[in-house]
Amino acid sequence: MQLLPVPVRRLAAWCVVVLLVAGVVYVGIRLAVEFRTAVVPVLLALLGTALLRPLHRRLVQARVNRSVAAGLTCVAVVAVVGGAVYIVVAAVVDTGDEIVAALKQAAEDLAEHFGAAGTSLDDVASNARELLTKFGGTAASGVLSGVSVVGETIAMAVLALLLVFFFLRDSDRAAGALRSLVPGDGGELVEAVARRAFRAVEGFMRGTTFVALIDAVCITVGLLVLDVPGAVGLGALVFVGAYIPYLGAFLSGAVAMLVALADRGFVIALWVLAVVLAVQVLEGHVLTPMIQSRTVQMHPAVVMVAITAGASVAGILGMLLAVPLTAAAFGVVNELRERYAAPEPPEPPPPSAPPSPTAPSAS
Repeated sequence: MQLLPVPVRRLAAWCVVVLLVAGVVYVGIRLAVEFRTAVVPVLLALLGTALLRPLHRRLVQARVNRSVAAGLTCVAVVAVVGGAVYIVVAAVVDTGDEIVAALKQAAEDLAEHFGAAGTSLDDVASNARELLTKFGGTAASGVLSGVSVVGETIAMAVLALLLVFFFLRDSDRAAGALRSLVPGDGGELVEAVARRAFRAVEGFMRGTTFVALIDAVCITVGLLVLDVPGAVGLGALVFVGAYIPYLGAFLSGAVAMLVALADRGFVIALWVLAVVLAVQVLEGHVLTPMIQSRTVQMHPAVVMVAITAGASVAGILGMLLAVPLTAAAFGVVNELRERYAAPEPPEPPPPSAPPSPTAPSAS
């Protein structure tokens, strides 16, 4: 190694560090995927705790018992989330027939355009019957697996809600628990890193909620002006989808356009598209830089890479958790850099001007 120049040795050392960190991260991700039934509720509970901690803190400051305050906070969350889901489902159900009719009309238009190529609705129907007969067993097994997935999702949601209650109630003892787990003088460092990571997640959740609320209000007002049915439900869907950056806004906007197309026609659907794009431009160029820059400083390219990585690991749930986890990682890195970065050498003082010669006094 002494034969290599110093820059090459430093590069080799950094490569070893990067490989070790990548290996640890990969093993951690694989373990999290294997034990996702237990890991996912914990992560969701941490996100919920970061979002709801200000409300719980205000209740405690109002001299409400910590357990009662945590219970009231969880009840409020269930009421808000359940109400939003009910509004969205009701809006979609009310316009379900119109959506199906619009899709059927679009399919007939496509069949007319491609009829010369030998494609018609009758051919599609016969092929569909043949495929259904051939793969009926596979479809049945898919339904059974879907039912099991729904049951697993409900169980994880209930566990996450219970964990939110315990995390809120016992948050004052978290620092002491961390210190007791780490021997020696490392407890202070672990506590500082954990606090920094949690503050980053808390800031991200608070900023995202504020941006999502503004998006939902603006799009709801636009849909009400355009007289689109289910405007309030679609606005609630926009609010929920905003927690998945970029993709959530795209999906919620697509649903709003589909409802407008089914009930109000092509021109109103274009106006809905214009409203959604205007709100997204406002979010991307004004709201997000102004709000999120005060809490979590992440470049949009980092956000998109994190979302892509989360989707490749855990689908929609991975996209939901990717950005908060990346924010926590940035908080940890910033804390370690502030603690262990070499201080910059002080600037040398400016050279003092030589004393000006004094003129001889006249006698």
